[in-house]
Amino acid sequence: MPISSRLLPTLAASALLLGSCGGAPEGQVGISEADRAYGEEQHPRLLAEFGGAYGGPESRYVAALGEKMAQAAGLGGQCVFTLVNTDVVNAFAVPGCYIYVTRGLFAIVTSEAELASVLGHEIGHIVGAHSRRQERRSIWRTLGVIAVSLTGSEQLTRLASQAAQYFTLRYSRGQEYESDALGIRYLEAAGYDPHAASDMLAALGRQDRYLTSTSGRDEASAIPEWARSHPLTENRIARARDLAREVISDTNALPENEAAYLSEVDGLLYGDDPEQGFVFGRSFAHPVMRIAFTAPPGFTLTNSPQAIMLTGPSGLRGEFGGAAMPEGRLDLYAQALIRQIVGQGEAQASVSQAVVNGLPAIFVQLQLAAQQGVVPISIATYDGGNGQAYHFAVLSPPAEPSLALIADLFRSFRRLSPEEAARLRPRIIRTVAAAPGDTIETLAARMADAHPRELFLLLNGKTAGDRLQPGEPLKIVTLAGR
Repeated sequence: MPISSRLLPTLAASALLLGSCGGAPEGQVGISEADRAYGEEQHPRLLAEFGGAYGGPESRYVAALGEKMAQAAGLGGQCVFTLVNTDVVNAFAVPGCYIYVTRGLFAIVTSEAELASVLGHEIGHIVGAHSRRQERRSIWRTLGVIAVSLTGSEQLTRLASQAAQYFTLRYSRGQEYESDALGIRYLEAAGYDPHAASDMLAALGRQDRYLTSTSGRDEASAIPEWARSHPLTENRIARARDLAREVISDTNALPENEAAYLSEVDGLLYGDDPEQGFVFGRSFAHPVMRIAFTAPPGFTLTNSPQAIMLTGPSGLRGEFGGAAMPEGRLDLYAQALIRQIVGQGEAQASVSQAVVNGLPAIFVQLQLAAQQGVVPISIATYDGGNGQAYHFAVLSPPAEPSLALIADLFRSFRRLSPEEAARLRPRIIRTVAAAPGDTIETLAARMADAHPRELFLLLNGKTAGDRLQPGEPLKIVTLAGR
């Protein structure tokens, strides 16, 4: 796929709206033909939305581990397990037993058993047929989205509620407890320590605290994580621990296989994929396309393979994307984008031309007629050079402060210099052995991150007062090529 097409606006897949997993009720383990056909149809759309499958040995490892857990659940040979190329920490499944684990989640667990517990939990949602119960709820009604669907524009609907685009509806407490219990049973049946389930929940809690302490939640990642769609509570973690004790009281009776996991995670891409560009707080930069922009204070940026999603103050929502410029004309690109957004609706447009940081630009103010009234949409398109065009599309309340923020955003788009682009390098996880005398501080000093100590503690399940043992395998994050 050409790099430019990775930023194309896409249709929101209905599987993302369902966001949960489905299958036969407990006691009737099996995947219906209808669910299997549905999952098979949605699978390529999901991969397109999330950046595709992450290849290599890590992907094969997840698939093999998933099959082991499926067999423990009585679903051997009936599920598809995929490692997804996004750094968002999540796992989810859709009808047909298509189960997805993100690269971000793969990075933060500390053992094979913890990763297996994630897969077992998602299989539990399938066995419990939880998605069928969830589908009775309207996600649009739940989120209170503007009724813009009458325009026929799925892109506008996506802008109106980006929360509906990703991952899952929240499961009920009962559904989570049921999946926890099933997953713990599957862990023991597969030969893993069932206490790994509570360890995995604790790892997700560490991730949550890490984002809070480093301001990551506010500045870098607005996509709901596994901990959002599968709510974590101290009671739930304690309950998982109690359930594990009921299955097997001896915490050392079954293995967690830390060494196998640490061997597989070595070399895993960490953070943003350079082909999708890098998000740094409120800034985005793409080293291949050599473009960048910075959003005003109060915005969060979410990096997805299809577009950069923006969320701002007072309900501002938008996206940044791009594609090849038709016939080399920016006006044709702008017209095509407007048609995509307006769909079958009616809109009044105000168009102006400008030059932004040396780049030709076209600004468009749309007033779209919708059921609840007029929906204001601000659009900016740019000639990025080399036959590529880029755009912002922002849905906003018609207030002066919002318009000023949007104007600042639109004026920030620019080209990167070759030197700036060369400094943008991917990061990877390396497994290293602690040397005699190594401490958390000495290994954290080797981390390529703005918060090295906090990230080291997160990735390795450590606390600030822990001492490292010589020879102990640990994860660090370094720049690729080092």
